[in-house]
Amino acid sequence: MTTRENQAPGLARLAGLIADETRAACLLALLDGRAWTAGELARHAGVAASTLSEHLGKLVAGGLLAEERQGRHRYVRLADGRVAQLVEDLVAQVEPGDVVRPRGLREASAGAAMARGRTCYDHLAGQLGIAVTDAMTLRGLLVQDTGFALTEAGVGWFGSAGIPLERKGRRPLARGCLDWTERRPHLAGVAGAALCAHALDAGWCVRIGSGRAVKVTPTGVRALRDLLGVEAAAL
Repeated sequence: MTTRENQAPGLARLAGLIADETRAACLLALLDGRAWTAGELARHAGVAASTLSEHLGKLVAGGLLAEERQGRHRYVRLADGRVAQLVEDLVAQVEPGDVVRPRGLREASAGAAMARGRTCYDHLAGQLGIAVTDAMTLRGLLVQDTGFALTEAGVGWFGSAGIPLERKGRRPLARGCLDWTERRPHLAGVAGAALCAHALDAGWCVRIGSGRAVKVTPTGVRALRDLLGVEAAAL
């Protein structure tokens, strides 16, 4: 039996974990990078708490989720950035015709907000993420022709903008992540996470409600224009 054949059972188990609509809904919700309680995820997925608990047990046992307990509360989050990348890459393969149409104005508005700007685990995505990625590329801070990489000027830009790049572990400094709404790659990796964290901490962006959607504030519009030349219309 070849090495690839030896991997087949593991791949089948992994695919089986994701191939359930309730578990898929949980994984998508957790792409916001935060920890959710089991109750919050149950309400989000529209299932009973007991049903959701069974699904979470499978995802934790399968290594896709990490579990934390604080007092009576059980929190779960994506196990790591590799799981987030896997989920986002799979979502990017969903054909537009396979997406369920919004059932009302509220869902349509929420979908439009997600397309304009959102967090993808710990980096910016949607039109906002693409606008920032394009601006960095245009200014020579980022190159995409041979894979995503920060240039020397790009590393210097982060320093001058007061955004520390903490290189820990094996995570790449810059990585392209295929955006499932824009169908183009946006900036991920250490640099993408640092930029997103700074944008939220500095008030350039704020979250909309309890989900992944974010919007750019007037402060953010000015900062992105001054630092990257991003026009307000692109945000």
